[in-house]
Amino acid sequence: MLQRQSAGRAWWNRKGKVWGSHLALALISLTTITPFLWMVLASFKPLEEVERLNPFPSVWHPENYKNIFIQIPFARYYFNSVFVSAWVTFLQCLTSAMAAYAFARIRWKGRDMVFRLYLATLMIPGVVTMIPNYTLMVKLQLLDSYLGLIVPAAFSAFGTFLLRQFMLTVPPALDEAAAMDGASHWQIFWEVALPLTRPGLITLAVFTFMGTYGSFLWPLILIKSEHLRTLPIGMLFFDTNYGRQTNLIMAASVVNILPLIVLFMVTQKFLVKGIQLGAVKG
Repeated sequence: MLQRQSAGRAWWNRKGKVWGSHLALALISLTTITPFLWMVLASFKPLEEVERLNPFPSVWHPENYKNIFIQIPFARYYFNSVFVSAWVTFLQCLTSAMAAYAFARIRWKGRDMVFRLYLATLMIPGVVTMIPNYTLMVKLQLLDSYLGLIVPAAFSAFGTFLLRQFMLTVPPALDEAAAMDGASHWQIFWEVALPLTRPGLITLAVFTFMGTYGSFLWPLILIKSEHLRTLPIGMLFFDTNYGRQTNLIMAASVVNILPLIVLFMVTQKFLVKGIQLGAVKG
């Protein structure tokens, strides 16, 4: 009888801990998602109701989403952001993978020292390199152009480090077997190393796309023409000296983050796997 009672108490204790942890996670999730919910609700409000405490609009105004396309060339800005982000993501993944292969799979004199110097550039804030990059773009005549937005961001020390960690986990015997079959370094890289680092490539692609898509300072400095503006710069139209259209800013923000939400949902499994595997070997 006593054993049965103690087993029952232990079962209830386990259940209590499980329900308590679930409740705590639910509260944390609710706290995290509250700003996003407020943004979505505010995007349907008229301007005079945005800053009121009532979270729900008295009258829903879905035309706010239509107005953002009327007041500014929103679709053009949207295209520019996606276009630039896609190219930066592709080039950064390619150059980082090639550099990672050289640091992880090829033995050459001074390799480790060069890699340490390469990693040391991660400690340099991006603001410090802003003026040299701008001067370089002036000399190359790439101001106010897509190339000016893409080329400086096409290389990444972080991406090289991340993919190098993955390539270090690939057994060297695979390289040796491919070399014995007559494969060149390029063939080994393209057909052996690169497919085996797919989780790392997807992780880097997601991080790069999200970072480039939300970039603000560099496009603000480099771009002058209206038809080349990215979405973060174009949204400044709704916040001027003549007043802030907060409801339209919220509507534009909702549309702005939709590609990021879709991207994260599609690649979530690979993203988690890539982060886990990237720390296996240093």
